[in-house]
Amino acid sequence: MSRRLPKMLYADPQGNIFDHPELCMAGMNGNQTVLPEEMELIPLPEDSRLFTMPAMPPIAWDRRTKSFITLESVPGGRRRGPQQIQAVAAFMAPGYMRTLLPACDYPTEREHLPLWSYTAVGWDEEQECFVVAATRVDSNRNWDPCNYDDRTLDPLVRTMLGEMPDNRLLEQLARCALDYHCFAAKNLFYRRWEAPLPTSPVCNSACLGCISLQPSDYCPSNHERITFVPTPEELCQIAVPHLEQAEQAIVSYGQGCEGDPILQADTIAEATRRMKRATSRGTVNFNSNGSLPDKVRLLCDAGMDSFRFSLNSVREDLYNRYYRPRGYCFDNVLESVRIAKQAGRFTMINYLVSPGVSDAPEEVEALLRFVADTRVDMLQLRNLSIDPEYYNREMGVTGRGIGMYRLLERLKSEFPRLQFGYYNRTKENFFPSGFEQGWPIAKR
Repeated sequence: MSRRLPKMLYADPQGNIFDHPELCMAGMNGNQTVLPEEMELIPLPEDSRLFTMPAMPPIAWDRRTKSFITLESVPGGRRRGPQQIQAVAAFMAPGYMRTLLPACDYPTEREHLPLWSYTAVGWDEEQECFVVAATRVDSNRNWDPCNYDDRTLDPLVRTMLGEMPDNRLLEQLARCALDYHCFAAKNLFYRRWEAPLPTSPVCNSACLGCISLQPSDYCPSNHERITFVPTPEELCQIAVPHLEQAEQAIVSYGQGCEGDPILQADTIAEATRRMKRATSRGTVNFNSNGSLPDKVRLLCDAGMDSFRFSLNSVREDLYNRYYRPRGYCFDNVLESVRIAKQAGRFTMINYLVSPGVSDAPEEVEALLRFVADTRVDMLQLRNLSIDPEYYNREMGVTGRGIGMYRLLERLKSEFPRLQFGYYNRTKENFFPSGFEQGWPIAKR
């Protein structure tokens, strides 16, 4: 008996979303249309959103002809002719990794889609719910949107600004919390969990999907960058009380509203030394492109607890195509990862994933070699927020990968102690209870 596939979703010109009565959901891996496998379909996570994809007709599976078809219109009724339709995508709540892109006709001559992560979505008639091609990779519920009620936020922001009227960084974070709805910035005012410490107005990468700086002819960035470098005093005035008082306290350099903090490593090292002298409580984390190994060594010496280095690929060519490094090279990043790990710091990779690139056979083999060589502690599997067709074209994608599920299975099979996640952790939770530290490696 053949399994029942979810129905294809489409939207009318006004943005109203419908499920098709006959055609079934499809997805894309790389630039190839595929049917979602049963194991990769889950109910749309709570607090996720649906997006329309303008001027992009959906691709569906026709069970009668057993083929994929592009549907540009649906009947409009007696008084109206055929109605043009557009594809629908999901933007999932944090903690979930997508396994398929939306299946649609991506015309190349068009405006780029905004910087969101687009996921294949359909309608399950039996469960009566939307379903997505995805899997949960982190069970931490702190970042669920339901925990962030702006009605309670404004008085907290006002109070803290009144306590530190001359702190420029606090003014920046108030804007991030209230205007950009940054969850990390909100945590600072709620005095809990992970709080941000943006420091750098400049960057030595020119990432295709940068959320704080984009060319004028591209889609708008999600944030505006910080325009100054905070002093160690400004950093500590914010960070020390958070480390001393917050539940599950983390302060993190390297945020969406800045360039790369490694370019301000001297200031950050001094601030971190002062934080460590002031309190032994909490975790100090550094998110970066890892472009300057000597600065990573400096930060290790200053007492940094953990590092998260961002990569879209462990293949140099694809890394360069996305990050477009200025004044550093891919080998510098690899050296920084090794320095952090050899210094005994909890070392994570912010692995920006996209089906068809991350699970390409060449990438899988390169990633296995990378993990074996560096012995990183965690892969944070983050959905890359970028126009899927634009990214595939820039990465030179010409086919499909082995499947995102199979990528995870390969990694876990060869490296049982490699952790998957989505968020940074407190030092008390670097290694879960019962998780033996150490790195025996399976023979390859």
